[in-house]
Amino acid sequence: MIAKAEAKYVRLSPRKASLVVDMVKGKTVEEAVFILENVNKRAARPIKKVLDSAFANANFNRQEKFLSKDLYISRLLANGGPMLMRYRAATMGRATPVRHRTTHLRVELESVASKGGNAAKKAGKKVKSVKTKAES
Repeated sequence: MIAKAEAKYVRLSPRKASLVVDMVKGKTVEEAVFILENVNKRAARPIKKVLDSAFANANFNRQEKFLSKDLYISRLLANGGPMLMRYRAATMGRATPVRHRTTHLRVELESVASKGGNAAKKAGKKVKSVKTKAES
């Protein structure tokens, strides 16, 4: 692990954040920033801020300076935080609970060279080959 960064209590649903997290997990920092700047989701902004913070930590805490294509996202998590409970007026004098969810975002970056030539692709999803009837 080269660097990490964390943002806690982000007012965002972890389920909605995980949609964006799945898009950038395993990509290089350069690719991930491009995706996050162009995706039309509210979760992209806080995730980009945490990613930028982790990249800055990598360059500050080490003697060597990294380029954005030299590091890839080895771990990116969007875990649920505490919920803010509020109540909303309902019919017949009742009150219904409203849960405002929060998220803890965590990013860990690693060097592409530390795992071998093409670590960013290895960290991504693996494709399972399927035999067809003609190959059997």
